[in-house]
Order: sequence, then structure tokens, then C-alpha cells
Amino acid sequence: MTTPIDQQTVPYEANTTSPSWQPTIKELPLEMRPRQRLAYAGPSAMSTAELLSLILGAGGKDENAIRMAERLLISHGGLRGLAQISYDELCAIHNVGPAKAAQVQAAIELSKRLRTTPPEEKLICRTPSDIADLVMLEMGLLEQEHLRTVLLDTRNRLQSVQTLYVGNLNSAIIRVGEVFREPIRRNAATIVLVHNHPSGDPSPSPEDVLMTKMVVEAGQLLDIELMDHLIIGRNRFVSLKERGLGFNV
Repeated sequence: MTTPIDQQTVPYEANTTSPSWQPTIKELPLEMRPRQRLAYAGPSAMSTAELLSLILGAGGKDENAIRMAERLLISHGGLRGLAQISYDELCAIHNVGPAKAAQVQAAIELSKRLRTTPPEEKLICRTPSDIADLVMLEMGLLEQEHLRTVLLDTRNRLQSVQTLYVGNLNSAIIRVGEVFREPIRRNAATIVLVHNHPSGDPSPSPEDVLMTKMVVEAGQLLDIELMDHLIIGRNRFVSLKERGLGFNV
């Protein structure tokens, strides 16, 4: 499996002779750009400054978004300090302004609400559409295939979404043990496989059906049900369970 950046990195030239020069995000090599890093490595592999730069969206005339994020974190003692300042104080910071201040405070508030959400308010996923609504907006735009597992508890409440593979997926490279490693650790009752077709066409391939059959059989031995396998295309999806593909074991 090749990393997308291995195929996309291109040389770039910039005027680095000026001591005050800073590259824009677009002038950075692809493997250093936050959006691309998130797409191929996942958010957990990124620094706090990189994640904050995605929320900020853009920098200013004298700094790119990553440098601005680093400056905000350093000057306020990290995320905890940044979360404690007011909207007006954020607006007054150099290069921030009302729009970026609103984006930062909205992200911080969402993280607070997530931490305080009681278990009974977790998302309940009972139908293929419930799962598709959760992932389709992002996965329908991915340029490489991603295989993910959606973990559910005994009441079909969402536990987590795990990325297993990135690249050209086929049944030969999928290790069933990897599919069930996290569900076993999290004591999940049910899982849903989800992967995307970058072509935009979610029609199942023979390899998709074989992968489904392998996971169904393993799940029966482990007492963890595979509820469905969804293929995500561009603004549409296919449920292999609804089509009876791979589930007649």
C-alpha cells in the first residue's frame, strides 16, 4: 500500500532569502499541509497546532495558519488557556478577528459538550442511513479508499469509528483479526464496516462481497455481529446487507 503523499509530493521553490519570509500553506510540501496530513494520517497523528490551524482556516499577511496557531497556543499556555479567554479577547489578538474567534470558540464549546454528553444521549444507529449520515459527507470526498469500523453497544449506541486501512483495499490484504481488535477491546456488541469508492460509484465489487463474508464468519465465532457493510460513493451509498451480499453465511 502506498501513501498518497508518496505519489503527490512535488518540489517547490520560494524566496527564502528574506529573514521575515514565511511560506503560505500552499507553498509547503504536501506532506506538511494540515488538511492533507489529516486525510492520510488521521487527526490523532497531528500536532495541536496543526489541528488548530485547520479551525483557523487561514493565517494573516505575516504568518500562515500553522504559525498563528503556534503563537496562540504559546502565548496562552496551550489549549486550556486558550479556552479560558473571551470572544472579545480573541478578536483583539493580531490576525484573529471576529470570524476566526468564532471558529475557535465554537470548536472549544463542541469539545466541552462532547465530554459532558451522558451515555443515553449518544448517537443511536439502527439503519444503514443512520451510519451513512455519520460518515458520507467526509468519506464521499476522499481520494483514496478508507476502510473503517463503526462500533456499537448492545443498544446500538455509537461507541467509536476506527480507521483500519487506507489505500487500495481488497480481501487479500484485510486481516480479520485487525477488524475485531478494537471491538473486542471496547466490548462492542455490533460493528458496521464502511469503506468508500473514490470513483464515486458505490457498486459492490466481488472483493467487497468476499470481505463481508469473511468478517461475518469471524463475527459469528467471536459473538460480535456485523450489522452491515456500507460502500460510500459521491452523495450515495450501498448497503450490502440490504442487497443480501456476503451475509448469506
